Amino acid sequence: MITLEKRLAQEIVERTMCIIPFNVNVMDVRGIILGSGIPARIGELHAGARLALDQARAVEIDNEAMRTLPGTQPGVNLPLKVRGQTCGVVGVTGQPDQVRQFGELVRVMAEMILEQALLVGELQREKRYREEFVDQLVNPGITPHAELELWGVRLGVDFALPRSVVILELRNEALAPESALAELQTCQQQLSGYDPSLLMAAVSPRELVILKPFGRVDQAGRLAVLAREQLFALDAVARKGLKSPSTMALGIALPAIEGVAMSYECARQTSRIGRVRDWRARLFSYYDMSFPVLLSGLGSGWQAVQLREPLRRLQASERRSTVLRDTLTAWFTADCQFERAASLLGIHRNTLDYRLRQIGTSTGLDLARINDRLLLYAALYLAG
Repeated sequence: MITLEKRLAQEIVERTMCIIPFNVNVMDVRGIILGSGIPARIGELHAGARLALDQARAVEIDNEAMRTLPGTQPGVNLPLKVRGQTCGVVGVTGQPDQVRQFGELVRVMAEMILEQALLVGELQREKRYREEFVDQLVNPGITPHAELELWGVRLGVDFALPRSVVILELRNEALAPESALAELQTCQQQLSGYDPSLLMAAVSPRELVILKPFGRVDQAGRLAVLAREQLFALDAVARKGLKSPSTMALGIALPAIEGVAMSYECARQTSRIGRVRDWRARLFSYYDMSFPVLLSGLGSGWQAVQLREPLRRLQASERRSTVLRDTLTAWFTADCQFERAASLLGIHRNTLDYRLRQIGTSTGLDLARINDRLLLYAALYLAG
């Protein structure tokens, strides 16, 4: 049930007094004036409203009634009902014969405003409920698994269907937190209009988490294409609500509640590695860079030390320069295609060949062997 507040009561007063030439008062279920065209009356007990509430009907106060109700003014007072329950009274000040025709109009307008406020409140609560659910999913361990399952049932979420977490990040570090959050909220509205089934939550002032359902796709190649298509579609909608530069990263699609947290971590690693590979890029999909993302899980232990060793030797040979490392990065970015890598670096093919021979000499690896290439690739991306 809606509870009348001063702000909402005054809104009713101001909107109705724009169309009728009489003063309007709005009272709560106690008969206390919450909103009025005469500010001095706010906070007073309205005897006419109290009578209308007690008798559950419209009450008119004329000159004769004023003598039996001290402190009252002439007018009509009508109970306000929303969804069958009385929540207050609206009064129009003036001789009943003059204001009676406006009373019903004001009552209908007031109830429409109250109904709208109630609906907005319900939608906001539903939005917060869904956002809290997403936050609990990507931060496991806070809420028991069984409770999350019931939560999902109440929201109609089928976790047998694979879901991918998409992370949208605002890249303008100078943007004030409140401004960044306002942008993300506008972005959420855009995305909700595009697909009401999306579950979303702003987990920080600059990070929006989106849960995107995936159909069951048997072919890995088709899944990569579908992921790219959905990522581009979400980005196109999201950018309509954004002013700041942003990136968007899509994690692996997994079923079950546990899969959401895994996909979230995957999306974070995909975003980090994607920006390392190409700082100019904006959109990153796990399915386009699964190998380096999976490698990122080998960041500690003796295996990580050994995997990083070739890059350590390369950096030791370069000392203060990063030419060889940059060359290696470009070569892998170009999928080891010589002409494309040379174009990315803006150098001649012969210069690229010379640098790659230097890399082989410095690391002790043969770039013609697939095993050695993989070792260098792993070292490069583990270094971040």
